Amino acid sequence: MEPMVLLNALVTRLLFVLHSLIGVWRVTAVKKEPKYWLLALLNLLLCLETGLTLKFKQGRGYKWFSPAIFLYLICIVPSLWLLEIHHGTQYCGNEPGAVQVNVSNQDFNQSRESSHGSEGTDHHIIQTAKVFVNQLSTICETVWTLALHQTFLLLLVVGRWLLPIGVEITRDQLSQLLLMFVGTAADILEFASETLDIEDVRKNYALINAILAVWTWSMLQFPLDLAVQHIGCKPSASARRIPSLLLCRYSAELWNIGVSLFIQDGPFFIVRSILMGHFRIFNQMLVFFTAKNILVVTLQLYRLAVITLDFRSTVLQKSRKGEVCCCPCEPYEAHAHATGRQENEMKEFVAVPPKEESQAPSEDH
Repeated sequence: MEPMVLLNALVTRLLFVLHSLIGVWRVTAVKKEPKYWLLALLNLLLCLETGLTLKFKQGRGYKWFSPAIFLYLICIVPSLWLLEIHHGTQYCGNEPGAVQVNVSNQDFNQSRESSHGSEGTDHHIIQTAKVFVNQLSTICETVWTLALHQTFLLLLVVGRWLLPIGVEITRDQLSQLLLMFVGTAADILEFASETLDIEDVRKNYALINAILAVWTWSMLQFPLDLAVQHIGCKPSASARRIPSLLLCRYSAELWNIGVSLFIQDGPFFIVRSILMGHFRIFNQMLVFFTAKNILVVTLQLYRLAVITLDFRSTVLQKSRKGEVCCCPCEPYEAHAHATGRQENEMKEFVAVPPKEESQAPSEDH
């Protein structure tokens, strides 16, 4: 196993575990019930996945799916659900914040003075850590929740970047996937923060659960790598059907369209339309992002129509010429067959002499 592969695999999963534990700590602090520390046991699944990946895959990733990202979602999403459902009413003003900073500075100075007079450096480090944790605990709940949302999405992108890639995905495909994840994460964060911050939404418990359910559904696209990889298909008899050939050739494009329509922009548009149409909730940002979702869904449907019509015209053109429609997603095999056919035709042409040259001696006589 390569040292860098092992280091990246372990460091990335360690970041996932630490962030998940921070989320569990915040839930325990907000709920004030130690039983919520049981959520930390979900990290055992991530530890088990780490061992299996190191043993069977030598630390590298799988094709089309990232178990580490999926298990990280399982570890952190319940904590974010509990924090959003609770959503306390702590005041986040400037004056309390300033008082907290002054108090924390006094605590640091007192801990430093007490450490010099009593137990030395070790005691000073422990006291400083306690003061630091107490200072973090004084930050209001809404700031903590938003910070966890932001770091969660950033860690998804950075973690996918640091995770060792498998042999099935190239670095060029990984770079394309990361760019897609950045745009997707920004849209998801905007959806969660913009809709859940509405005061009328916070008063409706069922509406909060529905929004969180759509948010969780949208997160399921991150463990999958289908947006940049074409599925493998063989030119068999069953694969010569038009839908199979279409999926074979445009698998990545169709996946992106499906994600936008059924996982992200489509559900986001439905939720925002319900907020405006049924609950009569209107604000400038809600109207803007609803219009943005409509535009994206329309463009994706237009893209789907263009792909379908282009593929249909290609198939009809080949059928008129009498060509056998093979799977166009395997250009290397098609090129190899075409090259072999050209070589055979060239050999036959060389082996058979032209008729003009064979009849030339008869004309002389």
